[in-house]
Parts: sequence; C-alpha cells; structure tokens
Amino acid sequence: MTTLLHIDSSAQLEDRSLTRQLTKTFMDAYLGTHASARVIRRDVGQTPPPAITSDFIHAAFTPADQRENWMRERLALSDELVDEVVASDIIVLGAPMYNYGMPAALKAWVDHVARIGRTFSFDLARGDFPIEPILSGKTLVVLSARGEFGFAPGGIRAHLNALDPAIAACAHYWGVAAKDIHTIAIEYQEFKDDRHRRSVEDSHQKAHALAIKLAASVAADAA
Repeated sequence: MTTLLHIDSSAQLEDRSLTRQLTKTFMDAYLGTHASARVIRRDVGQTPPPAITSDFIHAAFTPADQRENWMRERLALSDELVDEVVASDIIVLGAPMYNYGMPAALKAWVDHVARIGRTFSFDLARGDFPIEPILSGKTLVVLSARGEFGFAPGGIRAHLNALDPAIAACAHYWGVAAKDIHTIAIEYQEFKDDRHRRSVEDSHQKAHALAIKLAASVAADAA
C-alpha cells in the first residue's frame, strides 16, 4: 500500500491559500485513481512545531540509550514527525514562498525531521562529507505559490529564490533524491491579472496530471 504524507505549511486557511488548494487538487486526483492509498495529514501551517532550542539539540545528540526522561519528552514530537516521513512513499508538500524563502513553520518541521541516528548518520571517517542519509526511495511533490514571477532557473528572479534550493538541499533527510523532486508553482499572485489566472489554472492542471502519473506508476509497479 502506498502512503502519502500530505503537509500544508501556509499560514492562510484554504479559502485564501493557493497552496492548500493546489495540494487538494493533487490529493483528490491521486486518491481518485488510487483509492487504497494511505494518507498521513500534517498541517504545520496551523499547528507549527516549536523552534529548536538548546535542550532539543542536547537531547537529539545524546545516544538514545542514555537519554533522560526529559530528553525523551522533548523529542516526542520530533519522533512523531520522523515516523511520518519514514512511513511515507510520497511527500506532498504545500510550500508557499514567504519573503523569498520557506515559511517559518516549514523550517521548524525541517529542523525536527533532520535527526541524527534517525534520518541521517554522521561519521568523520567519511572525511569532508560525514553526513549520509538513512532514508531513500521516496518521491517529493512541492506545490508552491509565489507573489512575483520568474523564480525558475534562468528566470529574472532566480537569484532571489531561496525556497526551492533550500527544499532540495534538505530533501535527502526525507529520503528523496534530486531526480525525484517535482515542483509546481503558481506565480504572479500579487499582480492579480490574467497572467496570475493562467498560472493558477496551469498549475492545477499540472498537479492533477502529476498525481495521475504517479498513481499509475504505483499501479504498474504493483501489477
């Protein structure tokens, strides 16, 4: 059975959030094709994880068999979030661009999921590349919205895009290789013109098509 981890990180509610509407289009299309898929829902936009503190770092870097009760309590939410990533096959991430980067709530989720001994190992014997991901074989679907336009590679604002590179840089923590990242983005939101309306329509069509394609791929692998 395929498991989808559906994450929304917008601070807006669905009636105003373009990314929530886009993740809904994707999920509806996927489940319409592959109804037996399991869904794990995590809304970090409405219920953001707390920021990382020194206590969290102390607990996370203490070997599991040496942790005190307060350490286990401090890591309980992180363990839950990591378990959701481990259980998933496809991560569907609603990620709006805020001030050219990711929402603080999404960054907090990333920090909770990047866990030594759980999602990555660290060994100085590897030389200058001591970090190695533990998870692998997952697919990431990034569904985004941007107020301006031209953030894709080669675009007029590509140099301002701190969102997509950050997601790509952290994807190995979630077991996702670069080739398995699919990004669809609505643009021109602040302009509210025909370009924006076309971008919304095009992005929903692409999200629907990608969902059908991924669901069909799962069905073919199971056949």
